[in-house]
Amino acid sequence: MHNKNSTFYYLLIVLVALVVADGIITRTLIIRNLAIESNPFLITWVTSDKLLIIKLAGAILATVILWRVSWKKLKTALVITCLFVAFYTVVIFWNLYVFFSTQHLVAALSILI
Repeated sequence: MHNKNSTFYYLLIVLVALVVADGIITRTLIIRNLAIESNPFLITWVTSDKLLIIKLAGAILATVILWRVSWKKLKTALVITCLFVAFYTVVIFWNLYVFFSTQHLVAALSILI
């Protein structure tokens, strides 16, 4: 049981880190006009520091809820946490793909100009 608990706690830390990284990458892409925010709830805060505060607060809230669920249903909390980690990993890879593909396009355009 100890090994499952350790894995779960590490996954919670990874989840918080991924959510914050998503906020940082998203904000950077939007400020540089390389992407747009598709989440209608965050669109008004994406260019301010409030986005990172909202992301961090949301990640901490989700972590606390998952941690509390794990007291009685560790397997359920572990599966849900893995799904969130997988989701945010895909989101971050997508954001990085957008960033690097637009940087390539910007570099190509600057050569032509």
